[in-house]
Amino acid sequence: MGYIEKATRGQVTLLPDIIEDYISEENPVRVISAFVETLDLEALGVSKSRPAATGRPAYDPRDLLKLYVYGYFNKIRSSRRLMAECGRNVELFWLVGKLTPDFRTIADFRKENAKALRQVFRAFVRLCVKMGLYKRELLAVDGTKVRAHNSDDNCYNEEVLEKKLRNIDKKLARYLAEMDAADHKECEDELTAKQVSQAVAELKARKGLYESYLSELQESGETQILTTDPEARRMHSKDGFHCCYNVQTAVDSDSHLIAEYEVTNHNTDQGLLTQVCNQAKETLGVETIEAVADKGYESRNDIENCMMSGTMPQVALKYDKDERIFNIPYENCEIKDEFKVSKKPEDIQKCLHAGILPDCYKNTTLSVELQSRSEISCFIRNADNTVTCPAGKILSPIKYKENATIYASKEACRQCKNRCTASRGRKTVSFGPETDCVPVIMYGQGCKLQQIPENARISPYNHTLDRTDYSPQKTVVIRIKDDKEKLKQRMCTVEHPFGTVKWYDGAHFVLCNGIEKATAELGLSFLAYNLKRAIKIMGVPALIAAMRG
Repeated sequence: MGYIEKATRGQVTLLPDIIEDYISEENPVRVISAFVETLDLEALGVSKSRPAATGRPAYDPRDLLKLYVYGYFNKIRSSRRLMAECGRNVELFWLVGKLTPDFRTIADFRKENAKALRQVFRAFVRLCVKMGLYKRELLAVDGTKVRAHNSDDNCYNEEVLEKKLRNIDKKLARYLAEMDAADHKECEDELTAKQVSQAVAELKARKGLYESYLSELQESGETQILTTDPEARRMHSKDGFHCCYNVQTAVDSDSHLIAEYEVTNHNTDQGLLTQVCNQAKETLGVETIEAVADKGYESRNDIENCMMSGTMPQVALKYDKDERIFNIPYENCEIKDEFKVSKKPEDIQKCLHAGILPDCYKNTTLSVELQSRSEISCFIRNADNTVTCPAGKILSPIKYKENATIYASKEACRQCKNRCTASRGRKTVSFGPETDCVPVIMYGQGCKLQQIPENARISPYNHTLDRTDYSPQKTVVIRIKDDKEKLKQRMCTVEHPFGTVKWYDGAHFVLCNGIEKATAELGLSFLAYNLKRAIKIMGVPALIAAMRG
């Protein structure tokens, strides 16, 4: 028995092949074509969306966009490789109609449409929202380091530059000494002398360059300078320090689709939660949402800003705590019913500062408590040299110093609910020689407090308030309890897209310089991931029908 017969290369067919027959109905390339055809390129800001009236005809930007989306979908990011695939890949024959643009044309399209390519990513997210693929209730947020297009050797800080300058000075001194020794020789080796003088000239030029870098650092106030990609930063990653960008992503917890991303040059994730969540809410078309993040996002101001803007933050707690506590200023204002049900940031802020929990946070672990910063009370020294605490208990002197006497009583403080000092165990108070009253701000919910006497000699060391400031004040206490189930869900939600995009698709480094171009490049990578995920969920025919429907 022989082998299966194959087609003869020189065989003439009666009916020529049709490219359409080589692309099955389940081929993902049909999804790419259908998606690009739904886009309004002019509204997205794509250059040359309208053909020029005169001159040489240009390539249709839709075809170039299809080419790039296909390339990132199939781990082909190089413009030269895309050009090669246009001449041999039957899927690209079908997708771009056998067009073979030059690699410079392909690369220029990505470079000229950096902002528009990010809008293309968001357009697909909004399309998936219409199809109901995003649940839009819980986001998992995390950051990762992506290598920049900058060599580690071309990254300098003040310490590195000073070390290099010292080494150059040592080499120059050695070369100059060799040149002086050669001058005193009767038979000078001209070739060696020429080489030494050339090396000296190169070292002096390099020294001048390093000195200019050093002066630029000192004038700008920056900590480092990168010569290839100035917008990148040297950051700590899993395999050491490298020139990187910090990429933030927000992933929908239900579908595992990427909702939004941000490319920054921040060394850490602190302070970035509000930024990425606000942008994700805008892209998803919601006013409030819940977000989970790891301990790297621990920042009081950032978490507070999230709450005020309509994002319920669930940031993993450090030191195995059970809840996170915030104190915010109390503002006495009338809270109407429409403020409580509103999802606008300004109305949420009014409710929280008034000590009222808005309706958008009622089914979360966030709680609000209006607490009196209770009263301004005092410790009073009596005539018998004892001290009466704010709760009316007697304290005895336990230690004498040169200019003060320390009073305390373990028995008086053991069952007391008043929080009059910061110490955890036995509470102490210090009285100077000319002091008979020490004011203290009370936070506890204890017994009745004694008032400051009218003519009391107040300690200038323990308290700096005027007597007019001794009025009761209120503060709003916000508590966020730890939700361990959602934090576990975060890990299995957000880590998978990073692993897929960085290591399977090869996007652990960027090919372009600058944050804007890096954002566009990573937008194509995240778009390719979302396309694969949407195809996995719905299938090719159903997804195409939903796009066109």
